[in-house]
Amino acid sequence: QLQASGGGLVQPGGSLRLSCAASGSIFSINYMSWYRQTPGKQREWVALTTSRSSTNYAASVKNRFTISRDNAKNTVYLQMNSLKSEDTAVYYCYAPLGPSGSWGQGTQVTVSS
Repeated sequence: QLQASGGGLVQPGGSLRLSCAASGSIFSINYMSWYRQTPGKQREWVALTTSRSSTNYAASVKNRFTISRDNAKNTVYLQMNSLKSEDTAVYYCYAPLGPSGSWGQGTQVTVSS
């Protein structure tokens, strides 16, 4: 089970850090990802971190967002800097657990002045 948190309201140019806490060990999970979704649009992949801590980012967030994992705390983070209004969305974490994967419940990020 995944629990996402850390969303909120922030002004353009501001920062937020999202957390995704897993109920079990994430040490051996091949990869974990963050996605985001706005009303009427498909869920969009944002970032990924592998079990070896390699990372990859969508072009729209590269150089602004940083994904990281703390295996000791069973938590994955998404540090979001230089936020823009177009980053407004519900953010979800995902891990390839079980037959169809596991999603966190989502946390709302609103970037607005």
